[in-house]
Amino acid sequence: MSFDAAALRALIPALKSGSARFDAPGGTQTPLPVVDAIAAALTAPLANRGRATEAERNADRIVVEARAALGDLLATAPETVVFGRSATQLAYDLSRMLAKTWQPGDEVVVTRLDHDSNIRPWVQAAEAVGATVRWADFDPESGELRPEHIEAVLSPRTRLVAVTAASNLIGTRPDLPAVAALAHGVGALLHVDAVHYAAHGAVDLAALGADTLVCSPYKFLGPHLGVLTGRADLLESLRPDKLLPSSDAVPERFELGTLPYELLAGARAAVDLLAELDPLARGSRRERIVASFAALEIHERTLRSRLEDGLAALPGATVYSRAADRTPTLLFTVDGREPADVSRRLTEHGVHAPAGSFYAVAASQRLGLGDGGGVRVGLAPYTDVEDVDRLLSALAEVAA
Repeated sequence: MSFDAAALRALIPALKSGSARFDAPGGTQTPLPVVDAIAAALTAPLANRGRATEAERNADRIVVEARAALGDLLATAPETVVFGRSATQLAYDLSRMLAKTWQPGDEVVVTRLDHDSNIRPWVQAAEAVGATVRWADFDPESGELRPEHIEAVLSPRTRLVAVTAASNLIGTRPDLPAVAALAHGVGALLHVDAVHYAAHGAVDLAALGADTLVCSPYKFLGPHLGVLTGRADLLESLRPDKLLPSSDAVPERFELGTLPYELLAGARAAVDLLAELDPLARGSRRERIVASFAALEIHERTLRSRLEDGLAALPGATVYSRAADRTPTLLFTVDGREPADVSRRLTEHGVHAPAGSFYAVAASQRLGLGDGGGVRVGLAPYTDVEDVDRLLSALAEVAA
């Protein structure tokens, strides 16, 4: 098992600016193989999908290859991979479809730990049909969302539980298999927001216990689009609003209009690159993905420990990322300093670490940080020791 951050950094033109970037939870920088795949799709003959012409065949090949790649990434069948503009858009589409099966008195569970894109679509869909929304809490002291937090708000009327696989604000990774067992025990579906998780761990739809799941390739070296997958039988049962002549086959029935072929080509290239992060990995693409994420987790855990030790020694710093199982994403504040000011001062040192609640407004409020949140430091596959040391050095000056 091995991981070479320097080799990956060499593929990313944006890093040549010289900045130390800790803004990956909001979107990673783009490697050349992804850029090249997008350019190749756009410069080759391209048309709507079909088999008659080269342009039609190119479009069809891109879609087929992208579904296969994302299927390998998420351990799901390619035929269940749905593409959309963003994970938020796909969550809204899914919530409206599922709400057609809800009735007044039915219940939907959301959590205070989640990004608002895994809260608001469900809240609004429930309100539209008279269903009840129940809120699962998390422990602000530890940052943990435990199964018992979910269990406390379940009932025989629960129709869906929406929960994150990893908090984009503080990194917490809930015990999803345990949550799935509880949700399924009362006959509810489990929808998982894996947008942040998919950048740091190998996703396995069945192992997580998810019935549906979303992620975003631009969080893991790819272009800006969203991906939805789920149990094949469940997707077959859903009836979206769609144009009369458009395909009724799954997954096409969920994809409105012409797909962005160039972005799908980039997403496939990003998955292929993830599978190569461990150059010693062998086997199928899925096997290499799993091995590469295992190597990546060791790399990120080492850097996270170095960062946490440095923050612990920083006068006045409070770190809110405390869960036992978490991604290398740290939220912190510095006594007497506004988070936005700390972020701005870091930028002056060539360090990008943004401040805010990052759409996880409910979580920020529960942590006692209001809507303003804190400074978020997120590690990426291309983060190295020099980046971390540069951040800590800049923070020492800012805090002083």
